[in-house]
Amino acid sequence: MDVLTPAQRSFCMSRIRGRDTKPERAFRSALWRLGLRYRIHHALPGRPDVVFPAQRIAVFVDGCFWHGCPEHCAEPRTNESFWRQKLELNAKRDRTVNTLLQAKGWSVLRFWEHELKNDLSGVVEKIVRTKEGAGVNGNMERD
Repeated sequence: MDVLTPAQRSFCMSRIRGRDTKPERAFRSALWRLGLRYRIHHALPGRPDVVFPAQRIAVFVDGCFWHGCPEHCAEPRTNESFWRQKLELNAKRDRTVNTLLQAKGWSVLRFWEHELKNDLSGVVEKIVRTKEGAGVNGNMERD
Protein backbone atom coordinates (compact mmCIF):
# COMPACT_ATOMS: atom_id res chain seq x y z
CA MET A 1 0.00 0.00 0.00
CA ASP A 2 1.29 3.44 -0.90
CA VAL A 3 1.84 5.82 2.01
CA LEU A 4 0.93 8.80 -0.17
CA THR A 5 -2.49 9.75 -1.46
CA PRO A 6 -3.00 9.48 -5.22
CA ALA A 7 -2.81 13.28 -5.51
CA GLN A 8 0.47 13.40 -3.54
CA ARG A 9 1.96 10.56 -5.60
CA SER A 10 0.89 12.29 -8.82
CA PHE A 11 2.55 15.50 -7.69
CA CYS A 12 5.78 13.69 -6.79
CA MET A 13 5.89 11.82 -10.11
CA SER A 14 5.21 15.02 -12.08
CA ARG A 15 8.40 16.53 -10.66
CA ILE A 16 10.70 13.85 -12.08
CA ARG A 17 12.70 15.42 -14.87
CA GLY A 18 13.01 13.71 -18.23
CA ARG A 19 15.58 16.12 -19.63
CA ASP A 20 18.52 18.09 -18.31
CA THR A 21 18.99 15.95 -15.23
CA LYS A 22 22.03 16.60 -13.08
CA PRO A 23 23.97 13.61 -14.53
CA GLU A 24 23.12 14.72 -18.09
CA ARG A 25 24.29 18.27 -17.43
CA ALA A 26 27.58 17.01 -15.94
CA PHE A 27 28.00 14.69 -18.93
CA ARG A 28 27.43 17.45 -21.49
CA SER A 29 29.73 19.78 -19.57
CA ALA A 30 32.52 17.18 -19.65
CA LEU A 31 32.08 16.75 -23.41
CA TRP A 32 32.14 20.50 -23.96
CA ARG A 33 35.31 20.96 -21.85
CA LEU A 34 37.08 18.49 -24.15
CA GLY A 35 36.03 20.49 -27.18
CA LEU A 36 33.47 17.93 -28.31
CA ARG A 37 30.64 19.85 -29.91
CA TYR A 38 27.25 18.20 -30.02
CA ARG A 39 23.58 18.91 -30.53
CA ILE A 40 20.65 18.44 -28.21
CA HIS A 41 16.98 18.48 -29.20
CA HIS A 42 17.79 16.76 -32.49
CA ALA A 43 14.78 15.41 -34.39
CA LEU A 44 15.71 11.73 -34.34
CA PRO A 45 13.64 8.77 -33.18
CA GLY A 46 13.87 8.32 -29.43
CA ARG A 47 15.07 11.89 -28.80
CA PRO A 48 18.75 11.19 -28.05
CA ASP A 49 20.28 13.21 -25.21
CA VAL A 50 23.37 14.12 -27.25
CA VAL A 51 23.87 13.91 -31.01
CA PHE A 52 27.02 14.22 -33.09
CA PRO A 53 25.45 14.77 -36.53
CA ALA A 54 28.65 14.78 -38.59
CA GLN A 55 29.64 11.34 -37.29
CA ARG A 56 26.02 10.13 -37.06
CA ILE A 57 26.32 9.20 -33.39
CA ALA A 58 23.30 9.27 -31.07
CA VAL A 59 23.92 9.07 -27.32
CA PHE A 60 21.25 8.17 -24.78
CA VAL A 61 21.52 8.49 -21.01
CA ASP A 62 19.04 6.01 -19.57
CA GLY A 63 17.71 6.45 -16.05
CA CYS A 64 18.21 3.33 -13.96
CA PHE A 65 14.58 3.13 -12.85
CA TRP A 66 12.84 4.12 -16.07
CA HIS A 67 14.86 1.82 -18.32
CA GLY A 68 15.22 -1.17 -16.00
CA CYS A 69 18.89 -1.14 -15.06
CA PRO A 70 19.79 -4.69 -13.95
CA GLU A 71 21.95 -3.31 -11.12
CA HIS A 72 19.69 -0.62 -9.67
CA CYS A 73 16.09 -0.99 -10.79
CA ALA A 74 13.91 -2.14 -7.92
CA GLU A 75 10.39 -3.22 -8.77
CA PRO A 76 7.84 -0.86 -7.29
CA ARG A 77 5.77 -2.43 -4.52
CA THR A 78 2.55 -0.65 -5.42
CA ASN A 79 0.63 -1.00 -8.66
CA GLU A 80 3.08 -3.72 -9.67
CA SER A 81 1.38 -4.82 -12.88
CA PHE A 82 1.25 -1.25 -14.21
CA TRP A 83 4.93 -0.63 -13.49
CA ARG A 84 6.08 -4.00 -14.83
CA GLN A 85 4.27 -3.31 -18.11
CA LYS A 86 5.53 0.30 -18.23
CA LEU A 87 9.18 -0.71 -17.74
CA GLU A 88 8.89 -3.58 -20.26
CA LEU A 89 7.45 -1.19 -22.84
CA ASN A 90 10.26 1.30 -22.17
CA ALA A 91 12.86 -1.44 -22.79
CA LYS A 92 11.04 -2.55 -25.95
CA ARG A 93 10.92 1.05 -27.20
CA ASP A 94 14.67 1.41 -26.55
CA ARG A 95 15.37 -1.66 -28.69
CA THR A 96 13.07 -0.35 -31.44
CA VAL A 97 14.78 3.06 -31.43
CA ASN A 98 18.21 1.40 -31.62
CA THR A 99 17.08 -0.62 -34.64
CA LEU A 100 15.55 2.41 -36.39
CA LEU A 101 18.63 4.56 -35.90
CA GLN A 102 21.03 1.82 -36.93
CA ALA A 103 18.97 1.18 -40.07
CA LYS A 104 19.43 4.88 -40.90
CA GLY A 105 23.20 4.54 -40.51
CA TRP A 106 23.55 5.96 -36.99
CA SER A 107 25.78 4.59 -34.25
CA VAL A 108 23.86 4.29 -30.99
CA LEU A 109 25.51 4.58 -27.59
CA ARG A 110 23.49 4.00 -24.42
CA PHE A 111 24.76 4.65 -20.93
CA TRP A 112 23.10 4.06 -17.59
CA GLU A 113 22.66 7.05 -15.36
CA HIS A 114 24.86 5.37 -12.73
CA GLU A 115 27.69 5.00 -15.27
CA LEU A 116 27.84 8.80 -15.55
CA LYS A 117 27.88 9.16 -11.79
CA ASN A 118 30.50 6.44 -11.21
CA ASP A 119 32.79 6.79 -14.22
CA LEU A 120 32.12 9.96 -16.20
CA SER A 121 35.62 10.01 -17.69
CA GLY A 122 35.22 6.42 -18.91
CA VAL A 123 31.93 7.26 -20.60
CA VAL A 124 33.46 10.30 -22.27
CA GLU A 125 36.42 8.18 -23.41
CA LYS A 126 34.03 5.69 -25.07
CA ILE A 127 32.43 8.55 -26.96
CA VAL A 128 35.82 9.92 -28.05
CA ARG A 129 36.82 6.46 -29.32
CA THR A 130 33.53 6.10 -31.16
CA LYS A 131 33.91 9.54 -32.76
CA GLU A 132 37.45 8.70 -33.85
CA GLY A 133 36.30 5.41 -35.37
CA ALA A 134 33.00 6.70 -36.77
CA GLY A 135 32.15 4.86 -39.92
CA VAL A 136 34.51 1.99 -39.09
CA ASN A 137 32.38 -0.24 -36.87
CA GLY A 138 29.10 1.61 -37.38
CA ASN A 139 26.93 0.47 -34.50
CA MET A 140 27.58 0.23 -30.79
CA GLU A 141 25.27 -0.23 -27.89
CA ARG A 142 25.67 -0.64 -24.18
CA ASP A 143 28.75 -2.63 -23.17
